[in-house]
Amino acid sequence: MDMSTTEVETPPRHVTVLGSTGSVGSNTVELIAHQPGSFVVEALTANRNVEALAEQARQLRPHMAVVADQACYQELKKALGGTGIELAAGSDAVIEAAGRPAEWVMASIVGAAGLRPTLTAVQRGAVVAFANKECLISAGQVMVAEIERSGATLLPVDSEHSAIFQVFDFDHADKVDRIILTASGGPFRTLETVAMETVTPEQAVAHPNWDMGAKISVDSATMMNKGLELIEAYHLFPVEKNQIDILVHPQSVVHSLVEYVDGSVLAQLGTPDMRTPIAYALGWPKRMATSAPRLRLEEVRELTFEAPDPDRFPALALARQALETGGAAPTILSAANEIAVQSFLAREIGFLDIVRTVAQTLDKAPNGGLNTLDDVHQADATARGIARDLISGRAR
Repeated sequence: MDMSTTEVETPPRHVTVLGSTGSVGSNTVELIAHQPGSFVVEALTANRNVEALAEQARQLRPHMAVVADQACYQELKKALGGTGIELAAGSDAVIEAAGRPAEWVMASIVGAAGLRPTLTAVQRGAVVAFANKECLISAGQVMVAEIERSGATLLPVDSEHSAIFQVFDFDHADKVDRIILTASGGPFRTLETVAMETVTPEQAVAHPNWDMGAKISVDSATMMNKGLELIEAYHLFPVEKNQIDILVHPQSVVHSLVEYVDGSVLAQLGTPDMRTPIAYALGWPKRMATSAPRLRLEEVRELTFEAPDPDRFPALALARQALETGGAAPTILSAANEIAVQSFLAREIGFLDIVRTVAQTLDKAPNGGLNTLDDVHQADATARGIARDLISGRAR
């Protein structure tokens, strides 16, 4: 008797990558390319990196390729003309790409520009893997309401939130005592405040463990990234604000933890490689293979943990204050930080001026309710304007 069984083939997953030429987007494209036959690419979008977008499009053959900067359209047309790939440019075209019938969408457009495309994917009930922090920090109330209405699934791509997602018992959330976000502490973990006054952008982006873009690397250096992740975690997981803690873990091996009421603590461990959380989201609810380095615990000399220093890293308290205040406060925090980081990278302000600018913007900007995406954009624009004025005042 033939006892063999035939494995049912899984049909390929239709996917779209918003922001495909950035760090997260490029890693997503790489993972898709290494799984031939497993994915059909509906659309790829980029801001203005036509060369990288065209190379990705030739490799993955999406149905549509979009560049957000309309001035780059002719270059895109020249690079991909005759391929049969539908080409478009402009912010509306990016939104159109998000609305196309892909069951899975990577939302990795950086900043406020990613809000409307991500919301578009959510509104049609897609599985949305998001690396855009603004989705839940600036527009958390709006995004969560749309997820509940549409039945969309939101999958975190941040290594910390992905770790929590993997060990959080959603069926028994009332048995969770707290969630613990780990932080590397960044390149200035042991640096005294007075020395931070003179650090350069090059020093700030030199993260000891992770290979990331400039903006998020600076956020790691100020520890604002952990403050932003605190706000994200509140929207992602069914816990109270006082059930979210932050712990510095310099080795970046334990990516986050969940503590239960019986005293058990579950953690997700791995090497500091973004391909792992991206692959988890891309393959969910199954797992897919990656070429990320494997964690060899016998080679890890030590795992250490420490409480963050609130005096040297005041961004953490600012973020928690914004979460407690609610309304537009998280939106203001995120917008002001984005402007301040850009100004620091442009050498217009010093490193410590980043958090000073954010704190002063929070004091000056009006805080109201956010019921629509237009409300979010208005609060965001107002905060950016105030932050720019503050920075201009410092420059004079």
